[in-house]
Amino acid sequence: FESEGRRTSRLRVSHAFHSPLMEPILDVFGQLAATLTFDSPRIPIVSNVTGELASADELRSPEYWVRHARHAVRFADGVRYLEAKNVTTFLELGPDAVLTALAQDCVSAPTGPHEAIALLPTTRRDRSEERELLTGLAGAHLRGMSVDWSAYLRNTDARRVDLPTYAFQRSRYWQESFTNAGANRDVTGAGQTSLDHPLLRACVSTPDGTLVLTGRLSVDSASWIADHSVLGSVLLPGTGLVELALRAGEEVGCGVLEELTLQAPLVLPEKAAVQVQVSVGADEGATGTRSVSVHSRPENAADAEWTLHAEGVLGARMPVPAFDLGVWPPVGAVAVSVEGAYERLAGQGYGYGPVFQGLRAAWQRGEEIFAEVVLPEGAGADAERFGVHPALLDAAMHAAMVAEGGDDGATFLPFSWNGVVLFAAGASSVRVRIVRRGRDELVLEVADGSGAAVLSVGSLVAREVSAEQLSPGGGDSLLRVEWGVVAGSGAGVGSFRWWGEVAGGGVVGSDAVVFVCPDVSG
Repeated sequence: FESEGRRTSRLRVSHAFHSPLMEPILDVFGQLAATLTFDSPRIPIVSNVTGELASADELRSPEYWVRHARHAVRFADGVRYLEAKNVTTFLELGPDAVLTALAQDCVSAPTGPHEAIALLPTTRRDRSEERELLTGLAGAHLRGMSVDWSAYLRNTDARRVDLPTYAFQRSRYWQESFTNAGANRDVTGAGQTSLDHPLLRACVSTPDGTLVLTGRLSVDSASWIADHSVLGSVLLPGTGLVELALRAGEEVGCGVLEELTLQAPLVLPEKAAVQVQVSVGADEGATGTRSVSVHSRPENAADAEWTLHAEGVLGARMPVPAFDLGVWPPVGAVAVSVEGAYERLAGQGYGYGPVFQGLRAAWQRGEEIFAEVVLPEGAGADAERFGVHPALLDAAMHAAMVAEGGDDGATFLPFSWNGVVLFAAGASSVRVRIVRRGRDELVLEVADGSGAAVLSVGSLVAREVSAEQLSPGGGDSLLRVEWGVVAGSGAGVGSFRWWGEVAGGGVVGSDAVVFVCPDVSG
């Protein structure tokens, strides 16, 4: 290579690892490895042997480490695997930044502190170890990674101190987002009614009995939505569409969301906003039901078409709660570990940020799943303005996803809701009972900390989605066409009849093909 003018660097290693020169010692190495005890990993590990996620059984096998010493290092495959799983921050723990440099050629997206992918070393040759480690830690922190500051400061003189004893003036100098700034404007001058809701700002009724509620959504005005990323796309969760429908129902005295079918995901752009409209139809009369639908379109695009995201039916017949979760934890239920739950869900395409990581404990009893869910500190301030905070209700369903394991790696989103009833508003922590009906359907009962009913869902059906369905401009419909096989009478030729025979009362067999040819003259 040097004679060809290529840059080379001799590896400072004791043996020619990962090459045929290792084969003479593999048997002895395998015998030695078999004498060791291997524990299951506490964090997911992407194997340099396969370039994919390694199982616990694989890593506990002596044969695996024999292959590891002999086979090629599939570093590039491992990095690409992580990129495909929506990993965007890579932290190198090693004596230099060698792997960081190599990884730049392994990813498809741009790299850099403010780019799609960040590659962060923690040490560099001939530089201060402390400074480089802190620089890497700061880079990870700026990318949204959580830092255990107690562990970092453990061996220092740092200590917690009381806040100043004087009252803060609470003067804010940050520019409010346009939506929040507009929330305080009086919309009555435009012939509308103001709404005190985090997602909806105003409503207007029409002479035919229709009610339209309006709002504006963006990751700036409702920053918690940015914590709901699925397969790389930030979208309003299905629980958010339920919240919009329930709030609209409250305006017209309909406390039951009898059904809501999701037609297309509401994907939020990174640096823009969307206008939202929730339309409630006129009272149907004897049934007391009303139609409801949710549409959106890009802001500042008056000519853009409205996209239908959900449609359903509101009802006025409010039932009495039929459940109580006062006995807690549930008798006879077995605890389910939730440690590492959100890391595992990330592997299935669910990029849940801090606000959506509310699952605290889970239990299982047969087909029943129980859970404790809490809104993280700071997110609960707006909870009282929601019927049920969408992040809280979404996290309530995570227990079912964790309990079932999600071994197939498929990504599911709510598709249809039936029998949703809100009994109490403003909860920031809840107890949940889930009953699974098959692979795709759930029944939910949600209660507050005392066990009193908050919300119930008679049926929630989920559908598998792909990244293409959620990408801007992709096939965004959650509906799908399924062709069924119809049993026939076997191969053969059917009988034929003229249309005149049928019109004149002629008998037509079940295998007949009726046709007519136009009378073409000339």
